[in-house]
Amino acid sequence: MMMWKDSGVPADSFYEARSESADGPKSKFKIKAGKTLSARRWHAAFSPDGHLDIASVLSRIQRGGVHPSIRGEVWEFLLGCFDPKSTIEEREQQRQHRRVQYARWKELCQALDSHVGSGRIITAPVITEDGQPIQDPLVLLEANPDQSKGQANGGPEAEPYLDKQVIEWKLTLHQIGLDVLRTDRTLVFYEKKENLSKLWDILAVYAWIDKDVGYCQGMSDLCSPLIILLEDEADAFWCFERLMRKLRGNFRCTERSVGVENQLQSLASITQVLDPKLHQHLETLGGGDYLFAVRMFMVLFRRELSFGDSLYLWEMMWALEYYPDMFCMYEEPELINEKNEVSKGKVKSIRQFGKFERENLKNGTKTSEAPLPITVFLVASVLKEKSARLIQEARGLDDVVKILNETNGDLDAKKTCSHAIRLHKKYLKMAKK
Repeated sequence: MMMWKDSGVPADSFYEARSESADGPKSKFKIKAGKTLSARRWHAAFSPDGHLDIASVLSRIQRGGVHPSIRGEVWEFLLGCFDPKSTIEEREQQRQHRRVQYARWKELCQALDSHVGSGRIITAPVITEDGQPIQDPLVLLEANPDQSKGQANGGPEAEPYLDKQVIEWKLTLHQIGLDVLRTDRTLVFYEKKENLSKLWDILAVYAWIDKDVGYCQGMSDLCSPLIILLEDEADAFWCFERLMRKLRGNFRCTERSVGVENQLQSLASITQVLDPKLHQHLETLGGGDYLFAVRMFMVLFRRELSFGDSLYLWEMMWALEYYPDMFCMYEEPELINEKNEVSKGKVKSIRQFGKFERENLKNGTKTSEAPLPITVFLVASVLKEKSARLIQEARGLDDVVKILNETNGDLDAKKTCSHAIRLHKKYLKMAKK
């Protein structure tokens, strides 16, 4: 009997693009029956009371990603929103509790600034650094486009005194607005103003609750896909909050260092081991700090891939790095050490860990120091791919940036992921010597 090979459907075909953006990055990854995690296989992975066989799901995602029709609900597990061992009833209780919590935070933000939840987006500052309202009519109109000049007001004049944290938060709101209006504008989804407002509201609320980090450029690129995949605003917020648990260190900046500095240092160490000639060349050019790679870390290859392919890469990364205690670590951090002590004699099935995480366990990195994230090896993979050109053609850092920018829209997510896994194995072996 002859079997017809499934040629697959391009990942981007599930996310409608505007006609004028037809020249954008083209999808290289294809959704394929038998390889991609389908809705049927996903639902079959649950027991009658709702326990998820995470091992079977991880292996399928690592082979061919997730079908777009179930991507949102699968991501909630990959990001640690829910415990695979939980029941349907427990998850529903957690979901409702989180929706109530988000509503409370949003109401608090609305009390601080009336733009939140109003459907309007601030694109101009309405407050000075010392907390005084900006009365410039043009600024007020830009901040309140749906109101007449006479009615427009940014809200701050109603408060004679503002706390320093409130001022800092209000000063970020227009930057969030400017970034939101630039994010994924090639997609038809964002032609609807309510979707733009939802993205702005989530980022504004997050900036308030995470005062150490607040809002930084790049966060809108990370949050945008979650708005598209999860219809409920609160559910999208909590997925973003979990994603930021993984990435917030990248955005923590001080006067002395950028937040992503640790990963850049790790990238330098890996390149020095795996491609010493390239590392030496980059150092000679003055690029030993690897700052030219910052963007890939900050927005997880959103510029290097088409929209659909970037989502595929993300879920591959999360499946490869998955570990079964993720939910407990986020929800009950004070109990995680206690649980580890109790379970020392009970080794969890290695199948419950992602492939990348298994290698870390085999090499004992969990017991000594925190393992390097897969993103470091993905960036190392890109550098390795361009190594020959960088060594031969780059005569300055501008050339390095130019050569790497040629990757924009031309990266193959699947090949890069496979290459990163191989580099990880090789690095662990060489680091042991």
